[in-house]
Amino acid sequence: MEGNQDRESRSSRASDSPGDTMNDVYAAWHEMLEGEGAGLAARVGELEVRCARQAEELLCLRSTLADALRRLNALEGRPPSAAPAAPAAPAAPAAPRNGSYAGSTGTPSRELRIRQPAYRETAKRTSSYGSSASSLPQRRGPQHQSTGSLQSDSPASSSSLSPAPSPSPRATPAPLHTPHPPQAYRSRNNSTSSNQSASPAVNSLTKRWSSTGDFGAHGLISNNRFTTAKSLLNLYSKPSQNGSILKHGTHTCQYNEEDGSMRMFLRGRPVVLYGSSDQDALDPAKVAPPPQNKLKLEWVYGYRGKDCRSNLYLLPTGEIVYFVAAVVVLFNVEERCQRHYTGHTDDVKCIAVHPNKLIIASGQCAGHDRLDARPHVRVWNSVSLATLAVLGATQLERAAACVAFSRADGGALLACVDDAPDHALSVWDWQRPDKGHCLAETKCSVDTVVAVEFHPLDRNQIVTCGKNHIAFWTLDSTNMLYKRMGVFEGRDKPKYVTCLGFNHNGDVVSGDSSGNISVWARGTNSVAKLLRGVHEGPVFSVAVLKEGHVLTAGGKDGRIVMFDPEMNPTGLENTIEGHYGGVRVVAEGRGSQIFIGTTKNCILHGDLELGFSPAVLGHVDELWGLAAHPTLPQFATAGWDRLLQLWDGLSHSTVWSKDIDERAQCCAWSRDGGVLAVGCLSGAWLVFEPASRQLLARHHDGAEPIQTIQYSPDNSLVALGSRDNFIYVYRVEDDGARYTRLGKCLGHSSYITHLDWSEDSQYIRSNSGDYELLFWNATTCRQVTSASSLRDVVWASNHCPITFTTIGVWPENADGTDINSCTKSHDSRLAATGDDFGKVKLFAYPVTQPKSLCHQYGGHSSHVTCVRFLADDARLVSAGGLDTAVMQWLLD
Repeated sequence: MEGNQDRESRSSRASDSPGDTMNDVYAAWHEMLEGEGAGLAARVGELEVRCARQAEELLCLRSTLADALRRLNALEGRPPSAAPAAPAAPAAPAAPRNGSYAGSTGTPSRELRIRQPAYRETAKRTSSYGSSASSLPQRRGPQHQSTGSLQSDSPASSSSLSPAPSPSPRATPAPLHTPHPPQAYRSRNNSTSSNQSASPAVNSLTKRWSSTGDFGAHGLISNNRFTTAKSLLNLYSKPSQNGSILKHGTHTCQYNEEDGSMRMFLRGRPVVLYGSSDQDALDPAKVAPPPQNKLKLEWVYGYRGKDCRSNLYLLPTGEIVYFVAAVVVLFNVEERCQRHYTGHTDDVKCIAVHPNKLIIASGQCAGHDRLDARPHVRVWNSVSLATLAVLGATQLERAAACVAFSRADGGALLACVDDAPDHALSVWDWQRPDKGHCLAETKCSVDTVVAVEFHPLDRNQIVTCGKNHIAFWTLDSTNMLYKRMGVFEGRDKPKYVTCLGFNHNGDVVSGDSSGNISVWARGTNSVAKLLRGVHEGPVFSVAVLKEGHVLTAGGKDGRIVMFDPEMNPTGLENTIEGHYGGVRVVAEGRGSQIFIGTTKNCILHGDLELGFSPAVLGHVDELWGLAAHPTLPQFATAGWDRLLQLWDGLSHSTVWSKDIDERAQCCAWSRDGGVLAVGCLSGAWLVFEPASRQLLARHHDGAEPIQTIQYSPDNSLVALGSRDNFIYVYRVEDDGARYTRLGKCLGHSSYITHLDWSEDSQYIRSNSGDYELLFWNATTCRQVTSASSLRDVVWASNHCPITFTTIGVWPENADGTDINSCTKSHDSRLAATGDDFGKVKLFAYPVTQPKSLCHQYGGHSSHVTCVRFLADDARLVSAGGLDTAVMQWLLD
């Protein structure tokens, strides 16, 4: 009976639905697959983490090799030359007027920048600054072809010595000063250092850094050795050696042996100049040799954040790369050392870094010269500074507005957007041996395009954004570009999509002019997530950090906000100080450090928790004022941005920066260095004590700009040349704190451009806008009509370019205003000029021969407004007008 029951139960179970049995099998199968899938996902995730670590290790090894090769390049075959040593500083603190000017901690400081309604004088040259049009310096006169380096007299790779002081701490308030005896120069480091000037021990620590470019005579130079970006063998290669280019004037001059005068013609107008009585007879047909000294670009002060985006990156070697004027700067903030890529011939507008972090692409705008300043993109090696490719010299119309390397395929392609009316998008196979090959080109948008990026995970996917749009592009196998426009909800469509980034999922993260952050799902053209009102005003930068967190930065509110990888607020944020401007770009540094480029041409570094300190400070508006300290290796600059800044030429740092509430046109030191005078566009001129930055005196002469200021050698008088055609002469009292006007010199028929004092402080000579050279008795303010009677007067300076001793600085068919500045060295061996064509020229002084050879240097992308030798004649400083750059050159 029991057996029958067992059989019945077995038969009943067997008679159950076969579907139930299959469900059990499927359930077990699914359970097994899920278990295997979970294990597989864990293993894949572990492999991904391991691959990421290995990639970081490879990048570290590569960066170490790159740094070692860079240092070998600096040392190979070039023994260090002795740097001029300043006298040792005594233990006593600095004198209030004749010493170095440091705060209580010896750190740079910047006072609040007050923006006021701008007065704008018509500029002689237009520039890419603040211009959506061609944005090029309009240059006149003959142009020469570059030989492959903006420092065209030297090989493509030149060196300069850079002391390595400690990094600049945060800004501090102005110090209280107490009078005490003067002392020797002290460099400006942190408060705990001794701040001693150069010594043999310091000299042993100095390093050589290269500065190179190779825009050749035909515009396009490439080397097939460098066409592979993936090989470590290409980390180092010597740039090509270029010979010197020596230029001289060939204008017509007539020499009169009877009275020892030279008749020179400027724009057809004759100018008669008298030489000294002991002047040997001159043959205008002879050619004077160039000076034995040459210049090397040692340091570039400034940064272009005012109107450019995505222009700050950290390289594995510890250098940040950015640009200003026509120079791309590689700056090691910790070591305080710079290198320079100078292959460009006009304003650099954009840069991009290759996925291997060692190759860089930089694009420039068009210049006036059709051959030598065509818009193009240069791809170059950041270690050797050798150019690998030059792209678009015939295709680009106006400027390379933005560039990007491909990322999913190892950087084989380069995308570029032309700043032409149709904003053409082009894709280049930049490693092709035929100097790069354009794979595809199409019209991108009729509206402004501000950014282009390759997708990091999807090959041949490109994203562009700008005014009223964001577009998703696909480059197919036939090299055709297809576009899908991003779809906004009508009420959320912004006026500008201002920046792009990619999170670790491959989604596009964009910021817009309304302060919103949009997340575009990978592979789609629609918004998956919208964060409204993250910033007040436009979002200028989106940076995705290595661990996946996202930083967004505002250009108006100055806030940097951190989000987690899912774009949820973390609550961590910081705000930069308002006088630095808004945030233009954020770049990830080492560890938790980040670098910030601002809209007022500053670069800050720090982290969100501890705050930020300045690494680079610069001017924001047109720069004309430059004055070298009479005894210390320091110089002051003053510009239309109302900023007066004091710089240290040895530590390459800003001593202090002050907002003077006036747009400045010129500046000058008193002969003892005790006070600093600034001439302004309003006709006002101000006198400051450098130690305390205190305003000592304020005067106003006329309603036109004060073009030039000069103190007499005995420091008893000061002369001011105004745009109202008058020269105002004041008596200096109370060590420069009080001034009494003696009178004004009337006689010029055009605005005053330059002034010089005689060494005995009795006479003044002046140049004007209509090419006059007039002489004045300083105490009576009367014109000396007989120029020949003053032919043997010894002049303390040679800032006037129209003199007998500077005849040879004028090229053929030169406009009398083409040379903006002229100066001679303190030992009267050299003369330097800055002109309207962005060139700095070095002559042997005196330049009395009409045909005089010179060494010519570039780097500025705008008119060079002023050049000055520092006190020891070891360095020359030049100021650019609209490019706002200050460049320091080392005499070799």
